Amino acid sequence: MSGHSHWAGIKHKKAAIDAKRGKLWSKLARNIIMAAKSGADPDMNLSLRYAIDKAKEANMPKDSIEKAVKKGSGNDDGTNYEEVLYEGYGANGVAVMCETLTDNRNRTASELRKIFDTKNGVLGVGGCVAWMFTKKGMFTVADKEVDEESLMELVLEAGADDFEHNEGIYEITCSVEAFQDVKNALTEKGIKTEVAELTQIPSNYVELDEEGARKVLALMEELEDQDDVQNVSANFDIPDEIMKKLSS
Repeated sequence: MSGHSHWAGIKHKKAAIDAKRGKLWSKLARNIIMAAKSGADPDMNLSLRYAIDKAKEANMPKDSIEKAVKKGSGNDDGTNYEEVLYEGYGANGVAVMCETLTDNRNRTASELRKIFDTKNGVLGVGGCVAWMFTKKGMFTVADKEVDEESLMELVLEAGADDFEHNEGIYEITCSVEAFQDVKNALTEKGIKTEVAELTQIPSNYVELDEEGARKVLALMEELEDQDDVQNVSANFDIPDEIMKKLSS
């Protein structure tokens, strides 16, 4: 399983904890507000549809979702968010990208720099690692949910461009444009996804030993916990035996 899949799985489990304390809902509301600035109809605004779907998956209350859409489409929330990409390096030279929504670039940059500095990394300049990543749709499905041949045929017909089966998980990737079609195909067949997101997929990976894995995962978790950060991607790979040890 790729390093990204390891992190996607960790985030999936962590999301339940974040949702309980409202932190995840706050981030999702901000994402909806930003997306709704381009239109309040999710059928015409794919970014908004994606943001709302993510909120629903996290069990965000319907009225909170509607309130966020109204704030964004009416631009009456008094806050001007902008999307800013921050790039840097973690331990062992792992490339890291942080997608943020912020109303204060200087504050966000300062807080992220502090996190990198204290977690064995360094915040870099724009463009230093972005060339290693391509934005794609990603899904993971437990192999107990469906047989491999049926799932492969379904997602490839829906527009997926890659399919892998590793360690009890099917991993599916697709273009950003095909994301909703693949998601709809899975939903219509009642196939449960553990991860369904648009994310940055690296072109190469850095394999980590146990010490490096601990350092990089600590950095990733700290970055994910920062209020302005919406998504964190990195090009690390952790061997399964080390991942099992760290998860025990």
